[in-house]
Amino acid sequence: MDRRKFIQKGALTGSFLGLGTVGIHAMDAVVSDTAFAKAETEPHTFNLNYAPHIGMFKELAGENVIDQLNFMADQGFTSFEDNEMRNRPIPEQEAMAEVMRRRGLTMGVFVAHKIHWTKPNLASGKQEWRDEFLADIKSSIEVAKRVNAKWMTVVPGHVDLRQNIDFQTANVVESLRQASALLEPHGIVMVLEPLNFRNHPGLFLSKSPQAYQICKAVNSPSCKILFDIYHQQIQEGNLIPNIEQCWDEIAYFQIGDNPGRNEPTSGEINYKNVFKYIHSRGFNGVLGMEHGNSIEGKEGEQRVIDAYVESDGFL
Repeated sequence: MDRRKFIQKGALTGSFLGLGTVGIHAMDAVVSDTAFAKAETEPHTFNLNYAPHIGMFKELAGENVIDQLNFMADQGFTSFEDNEMRNRPIPEQEAMAEVMRRRGLTMGVFVAHKIHWTKPNLASGKQEWRDEFLADIKSSIEVAKRVNAKWMTVVPGHVDLRQNIDFQTANVVESLRQASALLEPHGIVMVLEPLNFRNHPGLFLSKSPQAYQICKAVNSPSCKILFDIYHQQIQEGNLIPNIEQCWDEIAYFQIGDNPGRNEPTSGEINYKNVFKYIHSRGFNGVLGMEHGNSIEGKEGEQRVIDAYVESDGFL
């Protein structure tokens, strides 16, 4: 203890002793209040690595991305994801990476390439589209290294209505094999995200068994599944059994309740049970909070935090 703190402590103790029993009770009250205040400010300890995104807490934390990252860490979140990281200026990427390093935040996914929502870029097998995809993967490797990211999202694009689905699958697998060869030396994983038919009609990749089959065919540690629980609730349901079936190829989860694609407890999915299963399998990766807030403003942002505390209480 330094001299100044010792003197302050001595003076405080002396003043309470001078008050006798009343002083002792008063000291107990001060200690109790201090402990309560400390408990109120300590971040929550979550059982899983939930990852908010930029904008989720902008009312509570402000518009500045650095302030938002610090706010996430202050709430006890240990990870963060940002679909737009690839498009951010390099100085901003570097500044965000420094905050993540300092606050112990793991970087989650960012989108690795231009997604063709209406064109069969990978399903078609056309060389120019494959070349574009591979060029994007190469540039995203540099982003990943800059922000210490391990995972990047890949969406193969629209179906090719002029080709049999099996030929399309072969075309997608070949593109992903070539991308894996680029990623493997860096220990980076592209995670394939099946998307539901309602929000994204006509896309090639829509179901978890399909993603599982493709990952098995690519046969690379750099090609795995992003199991988005919101999308798969709409597309196929049967969540926990399908997660179990796909388990050895899943590297990343994303979250959103249905209907509405908002925070857990806002819809029909029993997230407490889903999280309990994921935790029981020893998953230590990231679960991205890729959803909106069911309530606007600061109240809604606090509700998101409270929903994760509630849904995480499965032990």
